[in-house]
Amino acid sequence: MKSSADNEPTAALEQRLGHHFGDPDLLTLALSHSSAGTAGDNERLEFLGDRVLGVVIAEKLYADFPNEDEGGLAVRLNAMVRRDACAKVARQVELAPHILMASSESSSGGREKNGILAGACEAVIAALYLDGGMAAAKAFILKYWQDMFADCLPDLRDAKTVLQEWAQSGALPDRPQPKYRLKHRSGPDHAPLFMVEVDVPGCESETGEGPTKRAAEQAAARAMLVRLGLWT
Repeated sequence: MKSSADNEPTAALEQRLGHHFGDPDLLTLALSHSSAGTAGDNERLEFLGDRVLGVVIAEKLYADFPNEDEGGLAVRLNAMVRRDACAKVARQVELAPHILMASSESSSGGREKNGILAGACEAVIAALYLDGGMAAAKAFILKYWQDMFADCLPDLRDAKTVLQEWAQSGALPDRPQPKYRLKHRSGPDHAPLFMVEVDVPGCESETGEGPTKRAAEQAAARAMLVRLGLWT
């Protein structure tokens, strides 16, 4: 049996989304979790919405940070499109009461699960895109992600530089140079995922992941700095 606090998306929800749907079935589908047992679920829309979100965020980052290299832009992009960010927006928009899901899923706390909320948010972005074009999706994304652009900036320093400066500051014997090694590459060519290991003599190695080698190197450097108490 499916469960929703409000099976039909309301005008108030559309107002929060900033768009009146010409095809309301699109929004209903975007809010249909796979457990609901309906004719369709939101997983395909989630796939599309993730790509639309990435394009909009990447375009804004490209415009806002003209001096940032690819690795730096990739780190910023990851921070903006991660599951927790999408779940945060879902809570702001109050999607949870409108998500169609099995009663068992709902009773086990499904409406509070980041994965379900994030998936619904991405699916809604796709529905906005299909019903109102890129303009509708972009307006929604820029409105609800604007605070995150500012919030994530303090944590986006060049971790590789910080780690190198620390390692060569005299804190370690022989002032070693951090060394980065690609451990693994997965995913399709259009959306690869790299895992990189950083090694500093005298320290336990750390790994990091990212959509580019540079982004993975930054993630690995940050992980080591966090463990050393040099990064907050």
